[in-house]
Amino acid sequence: MENNKLRIYSLDEAKDKYLGQVGTDKRDKYEYELRLDLLGEMIKQARKERNLTQSELGEIIGVQKSQISRIENNTKNVTIETILRVFKALKAKVNFNVELLDGDIKIA
Repeated sequence: MENNKLRIYSLDEAKDKYLGQVGTDKRDKYEYELRLDLLGEMIKQARKERNLTQSELGEIIGVQKSQISRIENNTKNVTIETILRVFKALKAKVNFNVELLDGDIKIA
């Protein structure tokens, strides 16, 4: 009888195997999109901690409720200006690190 053992990978090992090593295009794109998803989740959490609905936050910064929903669920299609207005309305501090690497911009 065959002995079928499952291989257990750490998260870093799985990312290396399936997305590529740190610094490859596919891995960098994954990490960038993950940070954007986390940004939307942070906005949602901060809004809820301030006891604001999406409509109320939208009124404060001058956008529709649907725009707040898009920001919380898909920050890829939002301008930095809008994100900064959201954080200002939530009285939350946000820091962006921009690093130029061989002509490419890396946001950390």
